[in-house]
Amino acid sequence: MCGPVALHPNEKKTQVKQIVSSETGLLPIPLAISPVSSKVTGMSNDQFNDLTSLATYLPSRRSGRPRNMVAPGPSDAQIAEIVILAMRTPDHGKLAPWRVASVATDQRALLARGFTEAYRKEKPDAGRLELEGLEAMAHEAPTLLVLLSSPVASTKIPLWEQELSCGAFAMNILHATHAMGFVGGWITGWPAYNDDVRDLFGSAPEKIAGFLYIGTSNAELSERPRPELENILSFWTPVVPE
Repeated sequence: MCGPVALHPNEKKTQVKQIVSSETGLLPIPLAISPVSSKVTGMSNDQFNDLTSLATYLPSRRSGRPRNMVAPGPSDAQIAEIVILAMRTPDHGKLAPWRVASVATDQRALLARGFTEAYRKEKPDAGRLELEGLEAMAHEAPTLLVLLSSPVASTKIPLWEQELSCGAFAMNILHATHAMGFVGGWITGWPAYNDDVRDLFGSAPEKIAGFLYIGTSNAELSERPRPELENILSFWTPVVPE
């Protein structure tokens, strides 16, 4: 593990509408953020990811912050098991339009260099804090999985459905991670949208769907605001023709 690092680029500000910081100046990536409730569940911090049963786990599921993840992380065998479990995901056409690259601990410096070189190419006047944030992103957590949306062109299954399947696969990786007693977090940020970074792991038309960090949290998990149910759930009332 590396020593103290700068805050993760995605975690400079909360409840903002773009990934950009007045501290780092990272190039902005627009986000769609729905209104959230000011209320949170009455759950205490030690009740998150309750593995007593599926019925207790799902309402207590909580991701961790990559910067708070320390060893132990999953072994290579456990990583393989996590991915095997995650493959049991909705997949119209049985295309498996997703794949994962595991970045070893001794490869993180190379990844950091890939991030910063790509960023300097896009923003030649990049500042020190911007580059330090990207380097930190490459070194966080004992385990890092790069998730790629890998669509299959020679099929009638729409691209949108294949991308939805990739998102479901990512969620299953988090579920499998928590089921093993680890904590996981799914992050995107500027590197996920850069073609040079994508090319470190694949090629067009693939896209990086996110960076999945796995480890053991060195800080208590805390609840986050959740959407109001009435903003999410509605019951259709059709207009009956006269």
